[in-house]
Amino acid sequence: MRIDIATLFPEMCETVLHTSVLGRGIKNGCIEIYTHNIRDYTLDKHNNVDDKPYGGGTGMVMQAQPIYDCVTAIKAFHSVAPRVIYLSPQGETLTQSKVRELAAEEGLILLCGHYEGVDNRVLEELNVEEISVGDYVLTGGELPALIIADAVARLQEGVLPNEDAYSIESHYAGLLEYPQYSRPEIWRGRAVPPVLLTGDHKKVAEWQKNAALEVTRIKRRDMYEQYLLDHIEEIVLEEEKRRKKRRRKQRKQDE
Repeated sequence: MRIDIATLFPEMCETVLHTSVLGRGIKNGCIEIYTHNIRDYTLDKHNNVDDKPYGGGTGMVMQAQPIYDCVTAIKAFHSVAPRVIYLSPQGETLTQSKVRELAAEEGLILLCGHYEGVDNRVLEELNVEEISVGDYVLTGGELPALIIADAVARLQEGVLPNEDAYSIESHYAGLLEYPQYSRPEIWRGRAVPPVLLTGDHKKVAEWQKNAALEVTRIKRRDMYEQYLLDHIEEIVLEEEKRRKKRRRKQRKQDE
């Protein structure tokens, strides 16, 4: 997969892109991520890429021409038409489901606005898709672009050691992640749940699933209720199995 970030501040992205998981994924050839300076495509003799907005108002607006030429040049590197995404507080809110959808693409172009935004005509001309990382406003689109790049990269084959590295994480399966523990076994009087010390993989997996449900119920009631709706048949079947198991146990005790 190839991701291109069109920005006025490529240096803001480069450090993040070449550290930790992202850096290793790029180094190992599991994903390609490039930055492009929109300013390199301006035709203005003073190297300007913005101007005052028509209709008045504070701040400056990024002009259409440099953005259009930059994105058009990037498209030439893609053998399949990439999805062009403008990072905008007006866009669809990013979710793990959306991340999985984007991760299945062969190419993405992430357009970072700045100042008071960009000339709307270029968004229409490029037929961009708008995505927001939350209901708040940032100075520019660089941080949201890095969030998308990181989230998408993690789902590419070879970036993480194995599927378990991301499939158990919060939001991936519709639940928050279960609590994690490490050494020492007791810290400041708080002990690791005994079941995690048993080595019984079946019991541990059951505890992890129940713990994830409880964490989600407490911290994100909306996710918990949606999970119940999505898995109602599975939950009913599991409850029926538990009832049958209890009845068998009771019959043995009565004999």
